[in-house]
Amino acid sequence: MSRNMTTLRAKTVDLRPLKRAALALVAGFALLMAAQMARAEIDIQEVTSPGGIKAWLVEDHTIPFSALEMRFRGGTSLDAPGKRGAVHLMGGLLEEGSGELRAQDYARALEALAANFSYDADKDTVSISARFLSENSEEVVELLRQTIQEPRFDQDALDRVRAQVLVGLRSDESDPNAIAGRKFAELAFGDHPYGTNGIGTVESVSALTRQDMFAAHEAVFARDRLYVSAVGDITPEELGVMLDELLGDLPAEGSPMPGPAEVMIEGGVTVVPFATPQSVALFGQKGIDRTDPDFFAAYVLNQILGGGSFETRLMQEVRTKRGLTYGVYSYLVPRDLAATYMGSLASANEKMAEAVGVVRDQWASLVADGVTEAELQDAKTYLTGAYPLRFNGNGQIASILVSMQMDDLPTDYVLTRNEKIDAVTLGDVNRVARELLVPDGLRFVVVGEPVGLKSTD
Repeated sequence: MSRNMTTLRAKTVDLRPLKRAALALVAGFALLMAAQMARAEIDIQEVTSPGGIKAWLVEDHTIPFSALEMRFRGGTSLDAPGKRGAVHLMGGLLEEGSGELRAQDYARALEALAANFSYDADKDTVSISARFLSENSEEVVELLRQTIQEPRFDQDALDRVRAQVLVGLRSDESDPNAIAGRKFAELAFGDHPYGTNGIGTVESVSALTRQDMFAAHEAVFARDRLYVSAVGDITPEELGVMLDELLGDLPAEGSPMPGPAEVMIEGGVTVVPFATPQSVALFGQKGIDRTDPDFFAAYVLNQILGGGSFETRLMQEVRTKRGLTYGVYSYLVPRDLAATYMGSLASANEKMAEAVGVVRDQWASLVADGVTEAELQDAKTYLTGAYPLRFNGNGQIASILVSMQMDDLPTDYVLTRNEKIDAVTLGDVNRVARELLVPDGLRFVVVGEPVGLKSTD
């Protein structure tokens, strides 16, 4: 056993109370951090480790606590053929033991250090988040290094986590929202990885082996797709050393990235019969890339159409005026390999056909008539006012910074983002509405027993 891991075991009893202290510190300073970020006084430093690993850093030495965010581009789209769900399952096993530590010993070591690791995988990324006290940073880095580079993937852990995934998949088989999501993805993306569930199917996950976990790990964790940010009580020099210790031994390249996904969705209605008194609908069309010069105009347009507040067109027309739903929303989805413009609602079976018609009418109305100056100003006020509230703690800030890197945004984006929104004109929004919104290209996937609504395929 290594010296570091011997130390981890020895401190199990002594350091455990620090976890409660750490959580209290984080909660106590959350509002302070939010206030600081609301003033947009954020100094992002670009750090390059001695080994050449790049990261963004925001130093904050007010509390002895740091957050580290790492993302690897590719996500569940890197599943090998016939191995759907492997990357997702592999991510769930990272906290089930590493190096010489089996699952229980690993959990005790993490608790002793008052640290928190979390893992996530979506269509585009695998994410690892770490939160830790400064006094334990060296031991945390060693445990996290083993997590990333020396996972065990023990068979008993694989069987246990697989069973949990299978419970979720079987539950999704009777979840109208999950059914709608799977069907829409299939219609929109076909055989591309975006067209299937990254968690896998009951059949594919059941067939995954321990060797598949090692193969998925090798496909994902490489330096050519790595993005890192850190926020908290850490200097650039300390971060550079940490990066090399954590990630320096990763291979230079992982598995090839999949190619772009063609958005094949066409207008119409797809009804998936499901016995329920309330239908759910997922609707969408082709979207707009995050790098498009008109993205901010589209972002403001979406806030007016269905972006989340009670004053949006969809909420007013579908809920407030007609009482057809409790909530209806639209949202831009600019993924790495394809962009869609999506929305969702739920309504009683006897009201769903009318709700679908109203949504389609609002899509058409924005194309024909545009938005008003009052709507534009209200949307800008909402979007610029809500932005600082996202910076509500070290972890959230680190997540935002790494997302900025993946979107190829400059370090001053947090300072200029609201300016870009304020610069959007009425002419910009109305032009983009005419170019982006395609009422006849809007596809509704409805799961339920909607009265008067049939598939148009």
